[in-house]
Amino acid sequence: MNDYTDCHWQSRDGLKLHYRDYAGSADPSRPPVLCLPGLTRNVRDFAGLADHLSAAGWRVICPENRGRGDSAYARDSATYNPMQYVDDMGALFEQAGIERFVAVGTSLGGLMTMIMALTMPQRVVAAVLNDVGPVIEEKGLERIRDYVGQGRSFPTWMHAARALEETQGAAYPDYAVADWLAMAKRVMTMAGNGRIVFDYDMKIAEPFAQAENVAGVDLWPGLEALRGRPLLFLRGELSDLLSAATLAEMCARAPEAAAVTIARTGHAPTLDEPESRAAIEHLLAQVG
Repeated sequence: MNDYTDCHWQSRDGLKLHYRDYAGSADPSRPPVLCLPGLTRNVRDFAGLADHLSAAGWRVICPENRGRGDSAYARDSATYNPMQYVDDMGALFEQAGIERFVAVGTSLGGLMTMIMALTMPQRVVAAVLNDVGPVIEEKGLERIRDYVGQGRSFPTWMHAARALEETQGAAYPDYAVADWLAMAKRVMTMAGNGRIVFDYDMKIAEPFAQAENVAGVDLWPGLEALRGRPLLFLRGELSDLLSAATLAEMCARAPEAAAVTIARTGHAPTLDEPESRAAIEHLLAQVG
């Protein structure tokens, strides 16, 4: 495991937000890899990938959106939206002196990547969209709405793991107990009362439940704004959020992109799969 530094930055509305900075050892002129997590997720989702890439010399930046992990919770739940998260990233780039980056966006992080391609295209050197595209399937959204913000807690890690298996077993049919325990420790934390809870502000569910368009904008232009640079689309074969038809349309609109489907995996690939790692390494080889 490689060392990282816990760092913080301040949003424009005054929140103290957290990121991990894996320094790597490569030429500092090489752009860092920016790992952007899904709706309820945090920096721990990228620990395996960040260790792997930093060992290969890449600097890896893993931010936590407001209301997740060690980032402060928002005063106004209406600010839990993709446009605000992108504005928060802009503040991070300014305060940390990050001019250009390779984006690796899972789910919500991929929506943010497409928005950044529209709003700050000069910063995005290359991009990975992990199990997300401009069209999000309603079936997948309904599944997420069913569990996000419920505020469940568990007495033991095994109880937590079993609960995850009940709600997400269809996405990871080959997972064993050890895998569910590892996932529980990525997405949950120990509360002050000794119960195990999800590691995010339950209020993130409020604007998500009300949004007809979870991104807030038409993202086909965002996808097309990523053209002309190294681009990778990952999809879980069993995904209920990114359809095979949408992936095909993405490839048609960005024909230079690589597309990889991860077998027997739903939403979303963890990026620890050998196929995901190989595809990301191939993309980074095109960067430098």
